[in-house]
Amino acid sequence: MFAGTPETALPTLEALVASRHDVVAVITRPDAPAGRGRTLTASPVAQAAERHGIEVLKPAKPSEPDFMARLRELEPDCIPIVAYGALIRREALDIPQYGWINLHFSVLPSWRGAAPVQRSIMAGDEVTGATVFSLVEELDAGPVLGTITELIRPEDTTAELLERLADWGSKLLVDVVDHIEDGDIAAVPQPEDNISYAPKLTTEDARIDWNQPAFAIDRHVRGCTPAPGAWTTLGGERVKIGPATIAEDRTLPPGAVGVGKREVRVGTATADLVLGKVQAVGKKRMAAADWARGTTFEAEPSFS
Repeated sequence: MFAGTPETALPTLEALVASRHDVVAVITRPDAPAGRGRTLTASPVAQAAERHGIEVLKPAKPSEPDFMARLRELEPDCIPIVAYGALIRREALDIPQYGWINLHFSVLPSWRGAAPVQRSIMAGDEVTGATVFSLVEELDAGPVLGTITELIRPEDTTAELLERLADWGSKLLVDVVDHIEDGDIAAVPQPEDNISYAPKLTTEDARIDWNQPAFAIDRHVRGCTPAPGAWTTLGGERVKIGPATIAEDRTLPPGAVGVGKREVRVGTATADLVLGKVQAVGKKRMAAADWARGTTFEAEPSFS
């Protein structure tokens, strides 16, 4: 069986379907409102499973009696899990012979938690990766079955880095499942030191502090792209900021907005940032220069 919910989990589902293993069912989160009409919509993983003719289970909680009964009926040997979105309790963990194995997008024990890619970029890490480990009740603390590493590129956003990790991670997970079936792999306990945590980013976490150095703000914006989206305020209105470019000079104090014919700059504690995409409330994302042309500024505009 496979457990997952968002698009990030799709490469692994597709890799398992194409592998020598039989995917007898998929576990995913219940349908949720999506789009402007807030229509109940099946998760990306559920939609993919249905296209493959695979049974889909959508328990509100994975401890529900009906779900647990079906899990026992199917008797899966192993349950790979990627970004499923709910806690798995001991009763369910004990059902498959080879347990649940989780693909996590960091090199554990670094960045345990919900937002490892975001936090890694924001912290300025040069290298991250993906880890497959045996799921236990403690958060991302199970013994490791396989690891890959990946360089974080200077221009990487969370979306771009996560796409690469999801692709490479899917291959790692299938390889681990192969070796589990072959009986020639052993899990290794995680180190007890250098543990760090990556809690989910809140909207408030994504607010930009223009008193920080340009390199720190650049990391912050890239880490928050696409979600929850880095933001600031101008005249009391929230403005989302997309990835920017660090200028070679400093012409503005922190937060001050400089509008030119072809570019928009914002001051930081060090060099200016040249804005890329900007999104005002109720508007589409657009080039910063286009946004500026349609905005009425005060005499000395400043983000706060």
